[in-house]
Amino acid sequence: MLRLKVSANPTGPGIVSSACARYSARVPRSRWSRALLIVSLLAASLYAGAANASADAATGSVGSGSSGFDISYPQCGGVYPTGAFGIVGVNGGYPFKHYNPCLKDEYAHATHAALYLNTGYDPAYTAVDDTHTTPACQALSATIEGTRGGDVPAERQAWAVGCSEAARSVDYASSQGITNLSAWWLDVETANSWSDNQVLNQFAIQGVIDMLETDVTVSVGIYSTAYQWHQIVGTLPVYGVAAEWVATGDAAGTRVARVCGAPGFTGAPVTLVQYTSDFDHDVTC
Repeated sequence: MLRLKVSANPTGPGIVSSACARYSARVPRSRWSRALLIVSLLAASLYAGAANASADAATGSVGSGSSGFDISYPQCGGVYPTGAFGIVGVNGGYPFKHYNPCLKDEYAHATHAALYLNTGYDPAYTAVDDTHTTPACQALSATIEGTRGGDVPAERQAWAVGCSEAARSVDYASSQGITNLSAWWLDVETANSWSDNQVLNQFAIQGVIDMLETDVTVSVGIYSTAYQWHQIVGTLPVYGVAAEWVATGDAAGTRVARVCGAPGFTGAPVTLVQYTSDFDHDVTC
């Protein structure tokens, strides 16, 4: 959904949707834009409960301290782990073209399953074709006003890239019989493709969230670390994040309690912590 928020700094970067401008002027331009405005207003009234809803959706309300796992294409053909919940990767490490061929089987194996998708931004992704940016997302990006004084055309293209990553991932999941999800997690890591321009990265991530949250029943969380997040977007705001899933790189899970109690890198609460041994373990906060 297009957020009715701007940067606290009137001259600094901030995502400003044309939905906001149309609301102020009372001049809606399209049915889709009016729908987005309604969704945004609903989100504003429900935002206080969004974090809890996201945590519940992602883990099936299994309770604090429960242990689950996350798997994706590297586990194809192997023995799947078990746990109170599971989070399954849709992509094959990168957005576009690369999809998890075992998604249907892995999702069926997981209890209280949720999905995650790999995110990224690369100028090559702005191509409007059968693989990258979709014509629908390209058209919708015209409603994004961008930052004051920024490169608005490039910001709109970046938003369309993120929108398309979400749309194509949802389509792939649907093709595998996976529908009616209540939570998506976004994998935001420096190993993925990103620009040196943090504003474009910001708009790409926002595009993913906005597209996923056009379904008002969906909550969106971010998987990353504080270091990687700030390398990718710095301190730029990203709206609509309901929860965080933090990777520790720890092999024994000794940092779980400390990370659960620490502030999040996006401002959203930390609800999942990952540590890695024989496979990726995840613990609810």
